[in-house]
Amino acid sequence: MAKFVVVGGRPLRGTVRPVGNKNAALPILAATVLTDQEIVLTNIPNIRDVRTMLAILSDLGAQVDRRGPNEVAIRAREMNKVELNQELCADIRGSILFAGPMLARLGRVKLPPPGGDVIGRRRLDTHLLALQALGAEIEANHYFSMHAKRLMGGDILLDEASVTATENAIMAAVLAKGRTVISNAASEPHVQDLCHFLNQLGAQIQNIGSNMLVIDGVERISGGSYKLQPDNIEVGSFMALAGATGSELLIEGAMPAHQRMTRLVLGKLGLVTEVRGEDIFVPGGQELQVVRDLGDAIPKIEDAPWPGFPTDMTSVALVLATQARGTVLVFEKMFENRLFFVDKLIGMGATIVLCDPHRAVVSGPSKLHGTKLESPDIRAGMALLIASLCAEGRSVIHNIGQIDRGYEKLEQRLQQLGAHIERVDE
Repeated sequence: MAKFVVVGGRPLRGTVRPVGNKNAALPILAATVLTDQEIVLTNIPNIRDVRTMLAILSDLGAQVDRRGPNEVAIRAREMNKVELNQELCADIRGSILFAGPMLARLGRVKLPPPGGDVIGRRRLDTHLLALQALGAEIEANHYFSMHAKRLMGGDILLDEASVTATENAIMAAVLAKGRTVISNAASEPHVQDLCHFLNQLGAQIQNIGSNMLVIDGVERISGGSYKLQPDNIEVGSFMALAGATGSELLIEGAMPAHQRMTRLVLGKLGLVTEVRGEDIFVPGGQELQVVRDLGDAIPKIEDAPWPGFPTDMTSVALVLATQARGTVLVFEKMFENRLFFVDKLIGMGATIVLCDPHRAVVSGPSKLHGTKLESPDIRAGMALLIASLCAEGRSVIHNIGQIDRGYEKLEQRLQQLGAHIERVDE
């Protein structure tokens, strides 16, 4: 295990480039089992969750060839197993993403319960109902055993706009016989990235970016190469980091089209950002001021399905709010444990009232001070790191393996911006 030792209170300066989208990498890696031909993925983040997905692929019999820190070649020519490794699956939520493609390619799969962040109940019902709508038969005991002689296209109405359930349904439908219509589909950037990847290999997916996908099944898809889009959550995290620490940052290749709602919401906290082509610039030394709603009402920051404010940005937005003058209500709708890290911010000096598992009232600006911390999940870990960088004094963040699951070589990239951060083995 390792920890971060951070000395905060210093503004940063420089240029940073986001890595490939972590939430796109996981379904795209699972989708490589849909073909027996080689697939080369570039701009893939070298993070723990990706390494776990590659280990699952290797365990299933796929050939995995690392050609560089951010390039991998995969050929699932001989899949000699249909049961996923229980130990590997316990380490990652994304293991559930193998259900759709393995059913489509092999006709059966046996999945242990997936792991992942403990941020509240994360139901699997939507996945199972979608796959059943395509003809899968499912038995759920300690494992999920699924089989189908041939998946058939169908009309699927998802009972929630689940990202991973949408992705599972897409991957199952591309090889299903006939047409599939997925209504109430998630349309986040990483779902779009998966669809573009599959279409490049020969799939026929229409209405990408909408909440109603139309998929005409094909007999097979080919191999090929694909470059992942930048991670929109990492871009948003760097914007919040710059604002909280008073830093001047240029975020290169930020794909501003995917940051419109994030820029709007962070703007409610007074953060000014500028679009420069495909880059986003955050001026340094900003004095953040919460922008009141009409009638001088306290504003609300709330997550929502795309194109709403991403739930994965809630934690870092909350930290940014502690540094803005004024009061704001943060309303996290999706996960009942997402806000349970705020007690650590309160211990650092933040003025926060946790109303219930979903709502917190933040008043700022608060002068934070360094302390001993522990990362409970990926996004809260990043939020605590931002808090440590803007706090006076020294902070020690334990359990940074959670942060490593979603952010590549984070301390090295922050050091290049002037941050006083060190990774120390425990």
